[in-house]
Amino acid sequence: MAIPTHTLNDGSTLPAIGFGTYPLEGEAAVSAIVSAIEAGYRLLDTAVNYGNEAEVGEAVRACGLPREELLVASKIPGRDHGYDDAIASVHGSLERLGLDYLDLHLVHWPNPSVGKYAEAWRALVDLKEQGLVRSIGVSNFTEAHLRRVIDETGVTPAVNQIELHPYFPQVEMRAVNERLGIQTESWSPLGKRQAPFAESAVAAAAAAHDVSPGQVILRWQVQLGAVPIPKSATPERQRANLDVFGFELDDAEMAAITALGRPDGRLFGGDPDTHEEM
Repeated sequence: MAIPTHTLNDGSTLPAIGFGTYPLEGEAAVSAIVSAIEAGYRLLDTAVNYGNEAEVGEAVRACGLPREELLVASKIPGRDHGYDDAIASVHGSLERLGLDYLDLHLVHWPNPSVGKYAEAWRALVDLKEQGLVRSIGVSNFTEAHLRRVIDETGVTPAVNQIELHPYFPQVEMRAVNERLGIQTESWSPLGKRQAPFAESAVAAAAAAHDVSPGQVILRWQVQLGAVPIPKSATPERQRANLDVFGFELDDAEMAAITALGRPDGRLFGGDPDTHEEM
């Protein structure tokens, strides 16, 4: 299955869909990740706070593919936002993963009350120059957070991974990312427990294209230009989540799904200006 790619502002590329690994752990995680790679996923998304970097690394070694064919992404947690702590955090991720380099590394949350996210970003800039990280980005950053790190370092994040699903379509934040030349990634792209599979906009499109509601939502994500990171431990669902390049939603279908957005659409109130994770 040929998966389209996006070219990032640093010249590297990302597949149009990645594989999320939270909250997979243990041998079940290794099996699920190997299965995902066999299904065709090449971007694997983990984080220090997911507690499964070792499993991701084990799956990379067990899958049989050359390392350079896979893109591994991880994230710096809030407790490591100081410059030296961020450097140590990335080295710790590499050690747990058993890898010589990371393809993408993100600052997980800005944690603005701590006020050190720009230090963590500066650490990533330096690690990229050293070759330990190929591409660098952020997660859950607002326009103000983005502009601060750009202003302080002169380096624009390649990626901003944000909550993005039909109940929270992030119209304004996607536009900000686009203006700044930042690739949007989507966490919880289906909406998790609140997945709007029964909404008429989704169900009607699924019936019209003879696909599942989940495939409709992921196709919506792809056509928005975002990179969704769905997670599934089931091989059949993994394959279905990738199989969204053989049909196209029309403008009316796209608009109807986006119109499902709600002011209170966040899954757990994760407003980056107030929500913090250490």
